[in-house]
Amino acid sequence: MEASSRTFLFCLVLVTILSSSRCVRSSSYLIGMGSHDITGPAADVNMMGYANAEQTAAGIHFRLKARAFIVAEPDGGNRVAFVNLDACMASQIVTIKVLERLKSRYGNLYTENNVAISGIHTHAGPGGYLQYVVYIVTSLGFVRQSFDVIVDGIEKAIVQAHENLRSGKIYVNNGDLLNAGVNRSPSAYLNNPASEQSQYKYNVDKTMTLLKFMDDEWGPIGSFNWFATHGTSMSRTNSLISGDNKGAAARFMEDWAEQNGYPKEDSGLRADLYGSIIKRYPRRVSNIVPQPNKNFDELIQLASSIEATGGRRLSSTSQRIRSNDMPKFVSAFCQSNCGDVSPNVLGTFCIDTGLPCDFNHSTCNGKNELCYGRGPGYPDEFESTRIIADRQFEKAVELFNSASEEIQGKIGSRHIYMDFSKLEVAITASNGKQEVVKTCPAAMGFAFAAGTTDGPGAFDFTQGDDTGNPFWRMVRNVLKKPGKEQVSCQSPKPILLDTGEMDTPYAWAPAVLPLQILRIGQLVILSVPGEFTTMAGRRLRDAVKAVLIKEGNREFNKNIHVVIAGLTNTYSQYVTTFEEYAIQRYEGASTLYGPHTLSAYIQEFRKLASAIAQGQAVSSFVSPPDLLDKQISLLTPVLVDTTPLGVHFGDVSTDVPENSTFNKGQIVNATFWSACPRNDLLTNGTFALVEMLDSSTNEWVPLYDDDDWSLRFKWFRPSKLSSRSYATLEWRIPENTPTGVYRLRHFGASKRLFGGVSHFTGTSRAFAVL
Repeated sequence: MEASSRTFLFCLVLVTILSSSRCVRSSSYLIGMGSHDITGPAADVNMMGYANAEQTAAGIHFRLKARAFIVAEPDGGNRVAFVNLDACMASQIVTIKVLERLKSRYGNLYTENNVAISGIHTHAGPGGYLQYVVYIVTSLGFVRQSFDVIVDGIEKAIVQAHENLRSGKIYVNNGDLLNAGVNRSPSAYLNNPASEQSQYKYNVDKTMTLLKFMDDEWGPIGSFNWFATHGTSMSRTNSLISGDNKGAAARFMEDWAEQNGYPKEDSGLRADLYGSIIKRYPRRVSNIVPQPNKNFDELIQLASSIEATGGRRLSSTSQRIRSNDMPKFVSAFCQSNCGDVSPNVLGTFCIDTGLPCDFNHSTCNGKNELCYGRGPGYPDEFESTRIIADRQFEKAVELFNSASEEIQGKIGSRHIYMDFSKLEVAITASNGKQEVVKTCPAAMGFAFAAGTTDGPGAFDFTQGDDTGNPFWRMVRNVLKKPGKEQVSCQSPKPILLDTGEMDTPYAWAPAVLPLQILRIGQLVILSVPGEFTTMAGRRLRDAVKAVLIKEGNREFNKNIHVVIAGLTNTYSQYVTTFEEYAIQRYEGASTLYGPHTLSAYIQEFRKLASAIAQGQAVSSFVSPPDLLDKQISLLTPVLVDTTPLGVHFGDVSTDVPENSTFNKGQIVNATFWSACPRNDLLTNGTFALVEMLDSSTNEWVPLYDDDDWSLRFKWFRPSKLSSRSYATLEWRIPENTPTGVYRLRHFGASKRLFGGVSHFTGTSRAFAVL
């Protein structure tokens, strides 16, 4: 008996050790981060988001990025890849072409099943990269440059993340951020059942959920978070490419991480004043630039002796100044159920009277054009963008520093295509009985044309319009008159554009949509191809969570984290609750597939959740079209760039004043003879640069470029059809800028009438910063 007891005890200990070992292995992942420039054409191209034909790109506020993470089980197990785009939304044709490229590289390692591509919803990025007519009308059709740079950037971000895969851990944390979003359609929200509203403290979601990625050797290497607020801090009149509040927050957090030496491999480099660290051109560099002699008279005299260089030609590569060779911290601020959430947190006011707008319709004396939301930096939209970005950044840092819950468990994914134009949906009717209803072919209501308080529409449209008017019905009928069945299906929405039944010259709106769930341990990401309102998102999350807990064989418990990744894989506008749809605010009018759209999403996501909980496969019986070969572009190409006789590209048109000195916080600008930025996007390069003179070597050190918050690149023509153009570089001197001698430098590429492009550069005269 004694020997048997010892044998039993030994076996018990052995089993415990092996079981523990398996737990350790299952909680360890391979993680990789990647990012790449996706800044599109900074001239002539309509911005995507506000559908304002007059809002065309004319410069850069800061550059746009694709940021990716990959998480894989060791030993060839399951993996998922998530890409966050500084773009208005994902695009079906972009997703299709990215997946084709990944298949050619990696076979079936990355597919539509386990790759998610999500947009942050900035309204300040170039359009023309979607494939359906209604989303590219204002950009004069398809814009190949916009499309190509996004596809290239996504692919390279994923490749970088794949090549960086290393052993590490992931932590999750969440917390409330109270002052970064308000409900812009509160009258619609109030139509939801009072009993449901009483379950929540706020009429928008305030929770930010953050992932912290920790490399076993390097330490912190990145963070991704999901929080709901619109990318509309920048207004419908802005012409500078910008990632808006979420893109800015990502910049701020990556700067913060760099200053803190993340990842650890970088920390040893920070002691070098001009060694390899300076070749990376970090955005906040005052702590690595030596302070020159503070004899201000000598600085001023030195600055006044250095004149502008004048324009000169460059090789095609010398203007590219950023290096991507070193590992770097990647931070992404992802979008969630932002459908009715505005960053303009001060409220909505009439621009003619200053009084609050009408509550139910967001009008001023019956006009939607006069009602605007105000951001916290009103009337400065750049300041509003910075403040909302700062608030998200600060909350993210707080969650990052306090994250302690480790992600553990399986990795999995499920993806399916569904035809939302005719989907049968089982619902519970008001009498408590089950009935089957259908979704509808896509259509947009009259209130769609009214816009929102973030960007009002025009003419006599108003939010909350559930009747329409005869004149616009007549105009609509010229394009496509909806049939009785469609009118009944979409009721109470009065149809302005019957986009789902319009196919000339090709489809105006999507019918087949991708639905996807990614699972990383106790974190579940719901990839939705649209903008869910606050309550719609809550219902979807709760439905999926309930299925996972019930059917997950105890793999999931009440501590499961379910997040919605909005505007993912393709775009199909808005999703409201049935009750919000009845009010026909902008969001309801933009819910394409009728009043039961949300119920259809919930039904199909429940099936996906059940499949992932029980380890079952799912299959698609439809697929979205590839319309790339059908695309039409009416955007005029760049024919030629010219300058006056005796003037070179890069010459200064308006220089920094002679003998100039500036203090921290002031603005310096110079204007150069330039050429159209569409000639070369300078991907991973820059159109603008601030250089500081190193007096010890008499060399110019690049410090800030057009990927910096402080430096703006503005481009313009003297007239619409002119072949001449200018570039203004505007530097808002940061408070931590070292005292010294500086100059502004412009890069560009000019097009010859018969031939290719030539690259050029030019500098302003020098000035002193005291």
